Amino acid sequence: MTDRLGDRLVTAREEGFVGRRRETAAFRALLAAGRGAVVYVHGPGGIGKTTLLHHFAQLARRAGRPAVRLEAAGVRSYEEELTERIPDRPDLVLLIDGLDDPRVARDTVHRELLPRLPADALVALAGRTAPPLSWRLDPAWQGLLRLLPLGPLDEADSRELLTRRGVPPAVQDQGLAFTRGHPLALALVADVAAHGGEAAGADPSPQIVRALLASLLEAVPTPLHRTALEASSQVLSTTEPLLAALLQVADARLYFDWLCGLSAVESGLRGVHPHDLVRDALDAELRWRDPERRAALHRRASAYYQRLFTQEDDRARQRAVLADFAYLHRDSPVVGPLLEPVARGAAGAARLDRLSVSPGPVSGGELVEACTIAAIHEGIEAARLVHDWSRRPEAETYTVRGPDGVAAGFYTLIKLGGAPPADAPDVPDDPAVRAARGWLAEHGELRGGETALLVRFWMSRDEYQAVSPVQTLITLRLTHHYLTGHKPAVTLLPFADPEFWEPGCAYVDFARLPAADFTAAGRRFGMFVHDWRRVPALAWLAMLTERERAEDPFTVTPPAASDPLRVLDREEFAEAVRDALRGLVRADGLRDSPLLRTRLVAGRCAAGEAGPKERAAALRKAVRAAAAALEASPQDRRAFRALHHTYLRPAGTQARAAELLRLPMTTYRRHLTAGVARLTELLWQEELEGGGPEDGGPGAGEGDRPGGPPEVSRPE
Repeated sequence: MTDRLGDRLVTAREEGFVGRRRETAAFRALLAAGRGAVVYVHGPGGIGKTTLLHHFAQLARRAGRPAVRLEAAGVRSYEEELTERIPDRPDLVLLIDGLDDPRVARDTVHRELLPRLPADALVALAGRTAPPLSWRLDPAWQGLLRLLPLGPLDEADSRELLTRRGVPPAVQDQGLAFTRGHPLALALVADVAAHGGEAAGADPSPQIVRALLASLLEAVPTPLHRTALEASSQVLSTTEPLLAALLQVADARLYFDWLCGLSAVESGLRGVHPHDLVRDALDAELRWRDPERRAALHRRASAYYQRLFTQEDDRARQRAVLADFAYLHRDSPVVGPLLEPVARGAAGAARLDRLSVSPGPVSGGELVEACTIAAIHEGIEAARLVHDWSRRPEAETYTVRGPDGVAAGFYTLIKLGGAPPADAPDVPDDPAVRAARGWLAEHGELRGGETALLVRFWMSRDEYQAVSPVQTLITLRLTHHYLTGHKPAVTLLPFADPEFWEPGCAYVDFARLPAADFTAAGRRFGMFVHDWRRVPALAWLAMLTERERAEDPFTVTPPAASDPLRVLDREEFAEAVRDALRGLVRADGLRDSPLLRTRLVAGRCAAGEAGPKERAAALRKAVRAAAAALEASPQDRRAFRALHHTYLRPAGTQARAAELLRLPMTTYRRHLTAGVARLTELLWQEELEGGGPEDGGPGAGEGDRPGGPPEVSRPE
């Protein structure tokens, strides 16, 4: 029987204490050692710092040592505390909570209080932020200061806490999904359940959210600071330039520095992000309080990522941007479940960061690992094909490696032209390639120099083609393959379970293609296709941005123009370039150019701006950009000058142009022929790769319906 209410409260608090085994073991060891030490507990609001100090006090009392607890904000002066409340005993245990209260001078504790304590005293301090760097660098503190950062409870301890609070096992999963092991959040969920409410699910109640935010976050100085915090909850990771775009300010340094100083915000290699629980709470509040502002933040983030992707030369940064872009789609009922490793925020991103992709096509031991994974999931014949394709120049296999360096998955890419190579007897007899070539021959409309990319194999070692971090990383890497480098005209992507993946593929405009299905190892694989000539890279990203914020994403169709895409072969294209040069400086000289309906121009026209004038302007810009590339090349400079005086700024006649260049007519014509040929070559390469989005807006693709094969026409 307890004599006082305070004793009952202490007993109840101890009976409700769960977890923190590592911290408890460290404190017990210091108690047993009997030497002086300072333990510094730090973590965000509501993470359990005060509860842990109460537990430390009980451990000290059980060890027979006097324990004194102080609230830092309630201390008038440490001189008075040393005189009135802190005994001068060598076995003293002193616990001070709330060191980051703005009314507390933390350095006073460091400089004035601690040095005056008995040499063998054990001190536990608690605050939201880690101790100042000056404490940790001071040689006098080496070996004396022990840092104990507090994080969320694990799942077992979280369940134990809910069980002790009387939450039925049947409803604990909902609470665990929202709280992510945060002790205060778990306590709030238990309180709601105790009063007849439902445990927090995907959409926790506003009351729980407000209570959490009040505890988790420090005072917000201005409304724009609040917006900065909300903005950080909407993106995977926040950098200073991204924050400026989200806030629509020229300089976001003040707000970014403020975010970095918050205890509820973590720093990483790619920027800062709120703790996952804080992110969830901020997002939940913004959803019901201001959904329009939430949508606006998503639009600004998407626009920023698209700009960064097209302007960034660093391929690693481009790949990271794709993960950020994918995170914006986490709420989609169609693709959200398929992006689960990314959608989990910082925890999911950390899992992806622990994976890596081999820098080049595999060989040796990596190839053996890929073949082994293929044999496990698709049989010996698949393993043989992986091995045989590794010998072919048109195929590349990459492995995904875990933190232990062992292959966790792989994928194989095969470039397919218009017809199978006739002089290559060692080409593997592959049912997937046969099916893909059959469809391409009948419907693909590949021109000389264009390729289709077949994703022949893709799988995780442990989950095969199920949703997993490995599958997500492969998806992001494949997207990077599609959008950069030598961009394919068409991508073909097979699935072992096409029915499961079909809604997600439709969302990203990969159409089901039964005509290219194939059977391997007794399993029917379903093929999907996207034509990048119809919907180029930036038009595709723009379409996904619209679908992300649409109530029904499938009401957002790929951008389409009134005329179908025109597919010219190499000779037809060269003739059209010569005609365009002759009409380049005339006001209506490009009005009837066949190039106006090509991929070259579509890739330079912003969505919704594909009228005749805009297309003619885009064509002029493409020609002048190619000419500028010739001018910049020392080997092409003489050819450029002939072009310049003949077509870009015509001298009037070829004789006059030759005179300006001080060249004999035969030499001038040779330079002009070389210039036209080099210009055509550059424009043809751009045509094959989908236009020049880095110079223009999102391309406007053409097609007959979302996800269908491209509608193309040949010149009469």
